Amino acid sequence: MHRDELASYLDELLEVSLYKDYAPNGLQVEGQREVKKIVTGVTACQALIDKAIECGADTIMVHHGYFWKSEPQQIVGFKQKRIKSLLTHDINLFGYHLPLDGHIELGNNAQLGKLWGLPVTDQDGLVFCSRLESPIAADTFYQTVKQTLGRDPLWLKGGPEQLQTIAWCSGGAQNYIDKAIAMGADLFISGEVSEQTTHLAAECGIHYFAAGHHATERLGIQVLGEHLQAKFGLDVTFIDVPNPV
Repeated sequence: MHRDELASYLDELLEVSLYKDYAPNGLQVEGQREVKKIVTGVTACQALIDKAIECGADTIMVHHGYFWKSEPQQIVGFKQKRIKSLLTHDINLFGYHLPLDGHIELGNNAQLGKLWGLPVTDQDGLVFCSRLESPIAADTFYQTVKQTLGRDPLWLKGGPEQLQTIAWCSGGAQNYIDKAIAMGADLFISGEVSEQTTHLAAECGIHYFAAGHHATERLGIQVLGEHLQAKFGLDVTFIDVPNPV
């Protein structure tokens, strides 16, 4: 498949034009024209690049790519090493950030809802919400999140023992807790946590699970790769580089 054809398809599929993002979405580093073997992962770190080189991949596709608005523009240090590795081996780098959080089928949040058995009944931007027909015990649902993500979320206890409404947003979305509160959520789940989150949860009567930035953002890029493999017959391998954060 031609690289530019793939880029156009993904831009349309993920509705890239709808998002005002912190980094460019789509092709970030140009490599080979023909795409045959793709490695997907959460972040375009050196470890993922090295594994892609070992696999003989011509393309890397990630959720966290390069050229963030807040970072220095100089290509030096670890950034130079990463980009040099890509250019030396003629590897394409595709990155999809917010579009891969918000997509209603392939996105991180949509996939988390499926993973936890939560039908999406409401949405405010990137915050998804499920109003359950029957309440579930907070302790029971904590175990569900723990087992499905393979880690112990930090639990800030502030809500009721029984959960009727659950809201979530993958990654570093702790500041969206206000949206969850406005939705009437008994629990808000995100990847990270801030100092003030503790007080907000306690004072507003809501539970908060900090379930891991990396852990809550593995699914979208993995499912996107599976979609490309099924639709175009591409060789796609998801490689998880563990991250405790």
